[in-house]
Amino acid sequence: MKPTSAPRTYRVKSFGCQMNVYDGERMAEMLGERGITPAPEGEEADLVVLNTCHIRERAAEKVYSDIGRLVKAGTKAGKTPLIAVAGCVAQAEGDEIMARAPAVSMVVGPQAYHRLPAMIDRAVQGERNTDTDMPAIAKFAALPERRRSAPAAFLTVQEGCDKFCTYCVVPYTRGAEISRPYADLTLEARKLVDAGAREITLLGQNVSAWSGEDERGHKVGLAGLIRALAQVDGLARIRYTTSHPADMDDDLIAAHGEIDKLMPYLHLPVQSGSDRVLKAMNRSHSADSYLRLLERFRAARPDLALSGDFIVGFPGETEAEFAETLALVDAVGYAQAYSFKYSSRPGTPAATMADQVGMEVMDERLQRLQAAINRDQHAFNRASEGRDCEVLVERKGKLPGQWLGKSPWLQSVWFEGECAIGDLVRVHLAEAGPNSLRGLVRETVAA
Repeated sequence: MKPTSAPRTYRVKSFGCQMNVYDGERMAEMLGERGITPAPEGEEADLVVLNTCHIRERAAEKVYSDIGRLVKAGTKAGKTPLIAVAGCVAQAEGDEIMARAPAVSMVVGPQAYHRLPAMIDRAVQGERNTDTDMPAIAKFAALPERRRSAPAAFLTVQEGCDKFCTYCVVPYTRGAEISRPYADLTLEARKLVDAGAREITLLGQNVSAWSGEDERGHKVGLAGLIRALAQVDGLARIRYTTSHPADMDDDLIAAHGEIDKLMPYLHLPVQSGSDRVLKAMNRSHSADSYLRLLERFRAARPDLALSGDFIVGFPGETEAEFAETLALVDAVGYAQAYSFKYSSRPGTPAATMADQVGMEVMDERLQRLQAAINRDQHAFNRASEGRDCEVLVERKGKLPGQWLGKSPWLQSVWFEGECAIGDLVRVHLAEAGPNSLRGLVRETVAA
């Protein structure tokens, strides 16, 4: 590569999970600290960061497709941007990306993106460089302070996973479970609130495995951290995701009934309703233990909205086993849930299992599962009609005077009225649709 001028504008494109969104925001903050500004809408950026996700099949091919589009657009505009590939695809396939895509200047893994500014300096000098080192939590100390925040913000508290589900690449791309220090998290939460956050979602590949020592040196789990954050002035709402059933302890269950700021919403992936499939996935729970765990959460917080994750077509899944998944969905009545076809990931045990399920079968099962989930989501929304609740205003709607926000149960609510982004507004939920509710403003709640 030839030397080039230092980039003045950037664009970060994040794929996949909320942790990638958090990472993308932090990379943008680092670039802002160096005086690099977001590219205006419709203009080509001098630097493009593709912050990738490796969970689904063909993730790498999508990266190459994006790289091709950037090169084509740059050629047309007379300048090709510096291209950085970050995230989990970078971690898994860094050397191959550099060999296959000469237009890429930098490849940086999810644990090394704090070194992105130094990599840019080398790229400007014409050096292509890769960093997929996995230092434990080192990146967070190198990131700038939080100075601006959306009303609903993300805060990564834990990274990596030790569960080694047979379908999952996370232990290989994000590393072993590690928790950020308690003091760092309480400080960052306060900075986020000072920067404009009213709601914080605590993130982790297995967030319920977080542990640390509080200011008195006492060991605490996720519930202890939530209790501390609930004391932060100006923070109105707390959420967390994603959890594993094996790490949901008594204190966390109790917290849902005791902490008003902890929203009545729980995302707890189950993946299948078949015990045989769960064992093949290396999930440590059974369908029955999962349902009993949900009963305990509902006992602590009766208005709790439940969400989950499902995989259909895992190797060897029979029609009878899929029917067990549908039965579990019927038993729970999810407020919302995410469902996916099994996606073979190279290097995972499931990729080499016998009896891989055909794509047509997976497609048909996914349609049936999503129909059941959508049915229950609409039913949950209809059951919310007539409620008054607080809605956090997150953005403007499509029409003049229209606003969009989230209810405590993470439902999308739209309404008209006099308010501003970041307000908490008391709204009457007047009419439910399949994916959102129409609200009528009662009053704006004081900060």
